[in-house]
Amino acid sequence: MSNADGMNYAPKGKPSPVVKEGEFVIAAVALDHGHIYGQCNGLIEAGATLKWVFDPDQQKVDRFLQTYPQAKQASSLEEILLDEEVQLVTAAAITSERSALGNKVMRAGKDYLTDKAPFTTMEQLEETKQVVKETGKKYMVYYSERLHVESAIFAGQLIEQGAIGKVIQVTGFGPHRLNASSRPEWFFQKEKYGGILCDIGSHQIEQFLYYTGAKDAKVLHSKVGNYNNPEYPELEDYGDATLVADNGATGYFRVDWFTPDGLSTWGDGRIFITGTKGLIEIRKYVDLARGTGGNQLYLVTDKEEKHYELSGKVGYPFFGELILDCINRTENAMTQEHAFKAAELCLQAQEQAIVVTD
Repeated sequence: MSNADGMNYAPKGKPSPVVKEGEFVIAAVALDHGHIYGQCNGLIEAGATLKWVFDPDQQKVDRFLQTYPQAKQASSLEEILLDEEVQLVTAAAITSERSALGNKVMRAGKDYLTDKAPFTTMEQLEETKQVVKETGKKYMVYYSERLHVESAIFAGQLIEQGAIGKVIQVTGFGPHRLNASSRPEWFFQKEKYGGILCDIGSHQIEQFLYYTGAKDAKVLHSKVGNYNNPEYPELEDYGDATLVADNGATGYFRVDWFTPDGLSTWGDGRIFITGTKGLIEIRKYVDLARGTGGNQLYLVTDKEEKHYELSGKVGYPFFGELILDCINRTENAMTQEHAFKAAELCLQAQEQAIVVTD
């Protein structure tokens, strides 16, 4: 599978190590989703040393080792958890299994970076909150559609600089290509993937909180449906939601599995951000029919309208910041509160959703 379907979306940036070889040791486990490659790429480019890999599926391990031959295959998860050199375990397990795995990792004295969505139930969220409190370890989440997209990172920098004033509204579109034949069985089982708003909706809610600077929000309305995939009755191929933040900013997002085959990439992801003094549009992965690639950002202020092409120009600071956070016990990459709040809101949106198809 390739970037064409998003399953193995693994951006490569410029190596920007924050530590020396061997100073920050990581392991990769639970290779159920291709995002594990993006997680490892980001950490390795930031200087992490990948020591171990483990998954019960030998085919997945063999394929992983083709990309990362420096890793050693562990005989079990326990072998990794008993290795005192390992400081962080990164994983992309089946969504419903991410919480239990993370709890085990943290109780073994290691920090944890999981693919999104981090939970499929509120019970998982509450249990993991308690484990974080007990252990003091990090349960970080790979919200790749912001953390691993240079135009999305640059938008955050512009907002921080005050380029568009106070953010009052964020609209996000997260279409994905289904490629059903290449997906594992669990992908179509709602108990395991959590529903579309829990799953790919988590990216959108995380971005809404981040760009608005909100600490909390309320889900006003959400809906889901299965419009065109009756052979997969538990799949939701469409979802949307409307939120209002604790600071009054509002958000709307739409996610779906309807990327047409003619699109050159897996989805035309876009974000529109309205501020009191300007506007931002992000065209993350493609600039339709122009052949110019993704990472296009458009900025309009009181003084000008400006277009930025950002591929290869911004980098991915999250990973280096996370490594330093793990070493120094700081929270510069992402606060634990933020990671959990985004997860909580996507679970609420999923639970409240009106089903709009039969």
